[in-house]
Amino acid sequence: MKLPHASGVQLHPTSLPGGRLGREAYAWVDWLADAGQGWWQMLPLGPPDRYGSPYKSASAFAAWSGLLAEPDAAVSDDEVEDFRAREGYWAAGWEAYGGDLRDQVRFEREWAALRAYATGRDVLLMGDVPIYVAPASADAASFPRYFRDDAVAGVPPDAYAATGQLWGNPLYDWDAIAADGYRWWIERFRRTFELFDLVRVDHFRGFVQFWAVPAGAKTAMEGDWEDGPGADVFEAAEASLGELAVVAEDLGDITPDVVAVRRALGFPGMAVLQFGFNPGEEETGTHEFANHEANQVVYTSTHDNDTVLGWWGELEPERKALARAVFRREGARSREVNWQMIELAMASKARLAMTAVQDVLGLGSEARMNIPGTQGRSWRWRMAPGALTAEHAARLRAVTEAAGRA
Repeated sequence: MKLPHASGVQLHPTSLPGGRLGREAYAWVDWLADAGQGWWQMLPLGPPDRYGSPYKSASAFAAWSGLLAEPDAAVSDDEVEDFRAREGYWAAGWEAYGGDLRDQVRFEREWAALRAYATGRDVLLMGDVPIYVAPASADAASFPRYFRDDAVAGVPPDAYAATGQLWGNPLYDWDAIAADGYRWWIERFRRTFELFDLVRVDHFRGFVQFWAVPAGAKTAMEGDWEDGPGADVFEAAEASLGELAVVAEDLGDITPDVVAVRRALGFPGMAVLQFGFNPGEEETGTHEFANHEANQVVYTSTHDNDTVLGWWGELEPERKALARAVFRREGARSREVNWQMIELAMASKARLAMTAVQDVLGLGSEARMNIPGTQGRSWRWRMAPGALTAEHAARLRAVTEAAGRA
């Protein structure tokens, strides 16, 4: 898949001032268009867990009713029956789980209207597909044969957590899923592309090799790597649905076989500018500005990282000096480091450049969306009413036009 030469901004709907899909979501689309941005990237839209995490949703298919602008809008029985017929693969299980199909009909109405409005303003929508489902989710209850009970998901020790991250999500029984022609994943992608123009597939490495932690283990350090299905699941989906507009989240300790699978599939990978100023660390090379590739999406920061200003405030002097040298070399003209990073992203060889709205606003660590490996400290940030101005839009448009991305 070839990405357009463009740019966009990350903002989850829950971070809008009202946290819903109503008037402020349309105003946000208008702001993106005024700022010359072609993409709105967001996190998964499913019902979040009790901590607000959209990565441990009660359903990999259903949308969260908490996003609705009109949660009490009338829905006819005929609309529910039509939805049940179209989404039958997962809808019956969602109902059995206690999910309300009327809310899904309401969401479909609101989302379709918002997406059509965005398309009319030349703004496309980029979503997010978590690799795993939540424990005790509707998915695990509806399709128990596809999930293991001997081990759970996580990742080994990394830059985010010294003892690894024990996610606790059930692991797939890939043999059982393959025996059914990967239909569960095909239906999941089908549903996803009913909602989005492009999707980021989280933890792409897990399709090649995944970290399996024995059930009951206290930390993720007790896990081991096991082989996943590789390209097979995506090839099965493409055989059924056509070309997949997928960006592979390939951050972290990425092995050559993961890179080979991504490239064989033609999926763009990711580069995070913050990671490119960590000399001596294994991950740095891919993210260094000079090493960016056209078939990538470059980010100033992501929902899992601190904001640019928060990151800069903790950065060692030698790394700041390295960053300033790159800013000068690449012609970043702004005085503020957050805007220097935005200019750097726009100047990248990567076809798509994404900026976090927090970095446009120049916010610090108080506006960070997620701190991996923690509970109760994330997913709460919400933009203040009126925070984004016409001046912000004009400034971002000027940087975008200068880079030929508007």
